[in-house]
Amino acid sequence: MTLEKVILAVLTTNPKKAPSGVAVFHCDNETEMYRIGANLEAILDGIAHKLTEEIMIIVKH
Repeated sequence: MTLEKVILAVLTTNPKKAPSGVAVFHCDNETEMYRIGANLEAILDGIAHKLTEEIMIIVKH
């Protein structure tokens, strides 16, 4: 089974803006969000996209 065109994870510094139905990682600040995002890119074989100052997603294209 291959996952394509799917959101694998969401990273946020604002838990109030976190969606449901997907893995959400709550980060203390933007630096932590970038560090965790880079690790998740490698682990999940995905690509990180910053949507806002508070939200980043990891997707599989």
